[in-house]
Amino acid sequence: MARSRRWVIDWPARAALAVVMVVANLAGSGVVLVLTVWVLPEGPLPDPAGVRALNLAVFGGYLLLAIPVGLVWGSRRFRLRTGGAEAEQQRERRMVLYGPLRLVAVQGVLWVVAVVVFVLLNVRISSLRLATSIGETILVGGITTCALSYLLSERILRRTAARVLGARPPSRRVLPGMVVRSLLFWALGTGVPVVGLMLAAVSVLVYGDVPAERLAVIVLAIGGTALIAGLLVTVGAARAVADPVNAVRRAMGRVERGDLDAGVSVYDGTELGQLQAGFNTMVTGLQERERIHDLFGRHVGRDVAKAAAAADEVRLGGEVRQVAVLFVDLVGSTALASERPPEEVVGLLNRFFAVVVEVIEEHGGWINKFEGDAALAVFGAPVASEDPAGSALAAGRELAARLAAELPEVTVGIGISAGAAVAGNVGDVRRYEYTVIGDPVNEAARLTELAKTVPGGVLAAGRAVELAGAEEAAHWELGESTELRGRGEPTRLATPVTPSRAVSAGSPP
Repeated sequence: MARSRRWVIDWPARAALAVVMVVANLAGSGVVLVLTVWVLPEGPLPDPAGVRALNLAVFGGYLLLAIPVGLVWGSRRFRLRTGGAEAEQQRERRMVLYGPLRLVAVQGVLWVVAVVVFVLLNVRISSLRLATSIGETILVGGITTCALSYLLSERILRRTAARVLGARPPSRRVLPGMVVRSLLFWALGTGVPVVGLMLAAVSVLVYGDVPAERLAVIVLAIGGTALIAGLLVTVGAARAVADPVNAVRRAMGRVERGDLDAGVSVYDGTELGQLQAGFNTMVTGLQERERIHDLFGRHVGRDVAKAAAAADEVRLGGEVRQVAVLFVDLVGSTALASERPPEEVVGLLNRFFAVVVEVIEEHGGWINKFEGDAALAVFGAPVASEDPAGSALAAGRELAARLAAELPEVTVGIGISAGAAVAGNVGDVRRYEYTVIGDPVNEAARLTELAKTVPGGVLAAGRAVELAGAEEAAHWELGESTELRGRGEPTRLATPVTPSRAVSAGSPP
């Protein structure tokens, strides 16, 4: 049973390749025409004009036959016989990457056949010298055609190459490297035309029948052809290198601006393709690194994450810092969990913590930890603050107001303290956390329990108000002292000033 075949490139690309093949052959034919008219020696021929006209007529007829043959033959080289999925993918990959070389091979065969045909024709009707000159002329035209075919088809096949290389970018080059490609372009654009000029000079020296004026015309014609062909090949070669590099450079600029979605299409099978694939691998690594950094920041706090990333090595222990601590806890969470479905309880806790996190971050603090239905917030560490006590007190007032307005179904207790504490990494080098340990933490926790029994649900230690700036301290009223559980000395309590009392006392509401 015969296997079916399919195209590995779509019809717009096939149409573009057909146009490229026709244009390249016309360009090579133009080179042949110029050299035939201006360069070929007339020599001792009985009818030089007739011989030249015969060669041009046969050459035109050959083109009319060779171009359709080349189009059909070249298109068939992009039809893949279907088979096993993996083997078919490998063949498709090679067929596309070597596509320009396949087309060059087709064009090269047709032009070599033309060289052989015209050498034999002119040996028969004229002389070996004329046959050799015409063969050289057609060879230069064929080289021009092959060079243009490669450069133009390589650009057309980039999108298809990006598709076949997208699933598995090249880890090593699958085509001749940049050095070989550069040497090939030099040979096509410079070496061959110069060799043609040298052969013309050798012919003149050997036969000695070319006058100075004719020699000048020969040199100008071959030199002009060499300049034009060399320019086209050089520009194409430069673009073949510059386009992938510029694409990587533009994508790097996007990455520098913070756009980690930047990427480049991998369409080259040389070191440039490895460069493109390597850049995409680097961006993927940066995306993963940013994702981990974001998750790390969500777990421990963004300031702690930045401090950890900036540290050269992990050091356990800490330093004494002036900090403020805010502790917030739900009232009756045990009964809440027993009376409501788990999904509803989790949703309520998430809304509760969303308000807590937003208020704390707005005032320059960070959530050190969540403890069931409670949260511990720290101000002044790891990032120093000018007024940690004032920030914590302001956060406590706003948090109580927002929770009362947005979650009226829950009751909370908020305790605030400030003073010296040790802030640093606690645990083991294999598993540790950044936290704050000291009397302010204990005092805030005890104040939270007491705050659940007072109107408004907010209590602060008197020393926190004393350490705060005057503007924030004016919003608090000092009250009696009490000895909190587990503490050996009394704590003076402070509560927010209600608007009515603030107005009566002459303080700003």
